[in-house]
Amino acid sequence: MKNTIKSIFLAAVTLITFSANAQTSKKVDVSKSNIHWVGKKVTGQHEGTISLQDGELIFKGKKLAGGNFTVDMTSINTTDLDGEWKGKLDGHLKSDDFFGVEKFKTATLKFKKIAAKGNGVYTVFADLTIKGKTNPVNFDLTVNENTATTKLVIDRTKYDIKYGSGSFFENLGDKTIYDDFELNVTLSF
Repeated sequence: MKNTIKSIFLAAVTLITFSANAQTSKKVDVSKSNIHWVGKKVTGQHEGTISLQDGELIFKGKKLAGGNFTVDMTSINTTDLDGEWKGKLDGHLKSDDFFGVEKFKTATLKFKKIAAKGNGVYTVFADLTIKGKTNPVNFDLTVNENTATTKLVIDRTKYDIKYGSGSFFENLGDKTIYDDFELNVTLSF
């Protein structure tokens, strides 16, 4: 009888421990999620969109515990231009001068560490891979029920995207393109 009670107790403790440590993966709905980019230069800025290919957020209970995302780099789209100029900029951003999408069709973001700040806000430390180069990034992510939002600022030169960079080329004048670009992300899951 003692062994039976002991076995039941151990089984209950194991089940509770497993349940407390269980992780759930929430797949991101790429059709309802969006990434808006902004790139700036001395004389102004351009902006547009880029699409997620897939992604997931991982939760431990109600707390964010991880995430992985793949971005479709071939979907780069300029939204502040029309016609010929839009086509030229889209083509240039897809070329080897910038993201080289013929060879590097995707970029990835993999969460490595997460620190809760409270009220659904987390500081995320992640690895971002663009053009086959991986660098650490960190940003705050706000999770609210079935959505999450963030703003990332990325230094493109860390991914060997140096075209028009004043950090690498002299005398660019008003043709200088700033190294940092912004990504404003809204995820639905």
